[in-house]
Amino acid sequence: MGRQWRDGRGELVVHGDDGGPAVRVPLEIATSYKARTKGLLGRDSVEGAILLSPANSVHTFRMRMPIDVAYLDRDLRVITVRTMRPGRLGMPRLGARHVVEAEAGVMPGWGVREGVLVEVIT
Repeated sequence: MGRQWRDGRGELVVHGDDGGPAVRVPLEIATSYKARTKGLLGRDSVEGAILLSPANSVHTFRMRMPIDVAYLDRDLRVITVRTMRPGRLGMPRLGARHVVEAEAGVMPGWGVREGVLVEVIT
């Protein structure tokens, strides 16, 4: 099932696996080559998160801050979450189709962890 997102803004909805309320996070959507290449480069912070799609790996060269990186499969299920310091190259993740980046340390509070299903609302 192909995703037809465009560069812009939306919301990342993290569905709690314990039946609790969903967490809603402001989301930037980067689907064009130019927007995905820029990502969070040169920023000191990000409000919410940024979705890079399609993507299966990221790097943090020229980044000013450490980030949390969630790799998502085609169904938007979290494959894994990693924290990356600036100046690192992430290995491509098997089965990853999309990547969500945010400031380091915020994803656990949102409930973003392996196996959790997320939703992108535009």
